[in-house]
Amino acid sequence: MGDRRRKSFFDIFDDLFKEFEDEVREFIRESEKLFRISPEEVEKLRERGLGPYVYGYRIYIGPDGQIKVDEFGNVRREGMKPKITEEREPLADVIDEGDRVRIVVEMPGVEKEGIKLRASGKELIIQASNGRKYFKKVALPDEVDVKSAKADYRNGILEIELKKLKGGFGEFEIKVE
Repeated sequence: MGDRRRKSFFDIFDDLFKEFEDEVREFIRESEKLFRISPEEVEKLRERGLGPYVYGYRIYIGPDGQIKVDEFGNVRREGMKPKITEEREPLADVIDEGDRVRIVVEMPGVEKEGIKLRASGKELIIQASNGRKYFKKVALPDEVDVKSAKADYRNGILEIELKKLKGGFGEFEIKVE
């Protein structure tokens, strides 16, 4: 009889974390290749008034058990070249709370009067245009009742709450409190 040892609870987590680390390293390697900008390109962007340059990402395990990567900032990928935009993509959390969906968005540097929200079916569009500029399309986990929407903006954090619904009501603009 050989030494056949059953995997312990901790061995299983060690294997998961090693796999996760490998995925993160690969993502970072690929991102570095994609987002290399020459000093000449940086100077051209400064001349156009674009900057500062913000790029970030967060890696997490979604509710479906799959690894997810959310990018934020004003640097986008277009093929193999980075594209700098005037609008930043904010970091957003979508929280499924059973009968409702809550979205928390980090948008410092804007006034609530400059925030525009539109929702339709399973999508929420967030825009801000006074102070800093932001734009984000958020995929919602379920159809929502856009007429039930409540939004609050305090200290750079925007919170939106929508009740879930079977069958949507079309597009609707949401007032920020």
